[in-house]
Formats: sequence, C-alpha cells, structure tokens
Amino acid sequence: MSAAGAALGLLWTLTLLGGCGMPSLGGLLGPKPATPIASGELSQESLLTAAKSDEGEASGAASAAFACPQFAIWPSTQTMTVYEPGHENDGLAIVHRGEITQTARECQIQGGHVTIKYGFSGRILLGPKGVAGHVSMPLNIVLTDATRQRIQGDSLRVEVDVAPDKPIGYFSSVRTITFDVPEGSRVADYKLFVAFDKATG
Repeated sequence: MSAAGAALGLLWTLTLLGGCGMPSLGGLLGPKPATPIASGELSQESLLTAAKSDEGEASGAASAAFACPQFAIWPSTQTMTVYEPGHENDGLAIVHRGEITQTARECQIQGGHVTIKYGFSGRILLGPKGVAGHVSMPLNIVLTDATRQRIQGDSLRVEVDVAPDKPIGYFSSVRTITFDVPEGSRVADYKLFVAFDKATG
C-alpha cells in the first residue's frame, strides 16, 4: 500500500473509532438548514466558498424569507458512501463518500406563481480504497405539496476531481424551479428537497 493509501486508511480508522455509524469528517461536517439569503447573492461560487468553510453560512445571511418554501436535505440522504463490491458497511473498504453540507434559496412570489432559486454544496472524500481521478455522484431534487406528495422533480450529478494528496473535492450547484400554487393553498406548505440518489449510485 502507498504512503497516501496508508494515511487515508488511518484517517478512516480513527474516524470510525471516534464515533458510531458511518464515517465522516467529524465536527467539520453536518446537516445545514437552507439559509435565506439576500436577493441576487445566491451563486455557485458563494456556495462553494461556504462548503469549504466551517461556518455553515451560505452567503449574505438575511432575515428569514417569509412564505418561501423550505429547502432542505431529504432525511437520511445527506451522505452517500460507495464501497468496494461485496464489502458494504466496511469502513476500510470505502471508495468514496459524498456529503451535502450547505443549502440556500431565494424566492419570487407573484400571486400563486412561485419561482425558487436554490443551491446546495458539499464535498466528496476519497476512502481507503479510493482511486485518484474524476468522481461523479447522483442527486435528486423533489418538490412536494402540503400533503408531501411529489409534484415536480429533477435529477443531476455532481462532479469533482480528487487525488491522494488532496483527497477532498468540493461541489456546488444553483438551479431554478417554478410552480403554481392552487387557490386556497399556502406557499409555505410546499417544500423542496435535495437528496443523494442511493438507488442509482
């Protein structure tokens, strides 16, 4: 095993010993609620900067966006870990792991017509069995109504380059979704989610 591979293996072993469940980077990572930001400040660059910081703020945090639908990470999908075939749940057999660490959104509401500009960012970490190069991981976007029924959706992939001497790569994406709210319904009852697509990945 190379020195870089040994170092990665030691990192993941120490992480596993330091906590239970899936390995992560400890206190550096964690779920972040969508941050309401000032109009026009949401960008891939601001989200990428936030993903690389420890502060957990996307950019230009402002007062809460009244009535703007919540944008959050779908429960239990904040992370996605890829293992060597046949070695699932073995921390020393991890190829790479993706984590969504930041979310933000801003809204434009005209009557019942809603446009949400939303963004998210995160990182992909090489595991002990990781190979330097390009890593692509699938994500889903889901918009739900007041009854949590899916009314719109989209899919995409995040792409990063990682190397043994720099085993963490960062990603960010900014997108827009538009929908109409029927008369008698509340805009705030709609919710937008981002999730790693574990079925595809």
